[in-house]
Amino acid sequence: MAEKSCIKRLQKEYRALCKEPVSHVVARPSPSDILEWHYVLEGSEGTPFAGGYYYGKIKFPPEYPYKPPGITMITPNGRFMTQKKICLSMSDFHPESWNPMWSVSSILTGLLSFMMDNSPTTGSVNTTAAEKQRLAKTSLSFNCKNPTFRKLFPEYVDRYKKQQQLISEHSSPESPQGENSKPKTEKLVDSSGEDVKKVIPRRKQPFPAWMMLLLVSVFGIVMALPLLQL
Repeated sequence: MAEKSCIKRLQKEYRALCKEPVSHVVARPSPSDILEWHYVLEGSEGTPFAGGYYYGKIKFPPEYPYKPPGITMITPNGRFMTQKKICLSMSDFHPESWNPMWSVSSILTGLLSFMMDNSPTTGSVNTTAAEKQRLAKTSLSFNCKNPTFRKLFPEYVDRYKKQQQLISEHSSPESPQGENSKPKTEKLVDSSGEDVKKVIPRRKQPFPAWMMLLLVSVFGIVMALPLLQL
């Protein structure tokens, strides 16, 4: 069971995160256990992790802040093993280097910075930049399959739904236009051998024959009137 000082400290840190969010970092305690925190790291632009959302957990000891927490990552990322503790100076791998002044925000900021580096450590993996980019693109889809993630981070679930909606709209075929709305074209070949489209103008309707006869008759009558008056 967590000590009172531990609970007060974690509650204070959560209020501070809500009041002043940290860039590229979102963290929230489990509703049923304040010692278990869940976090999302957003990949930084200009890195292979750009566009990625990396979900993980921080498990605090009851003696926190006098003892360091354990840190794991759940989302496949190409930098750390999933479901395995990550070795950091701020984690329980190195209690001798732990500083009680460090907080949840400083722990996750340090994790994000170390994630951008290629230094090997316990729990790290070595992958190509292309593999990291591929995992970044599928990270949000992977996370949204996790019930705990959906419950704690609904804003990311909404973001994923909007992304899927945009993809669906862009992939839907355009409505075909009627043939009469398009000008007819004729394919020609120029001197270079390339196909050239030529617009064929619509032909004008011929002048009706009956109208021509009528005009000739009226003209003949008008010309004959002076002769009739003589």
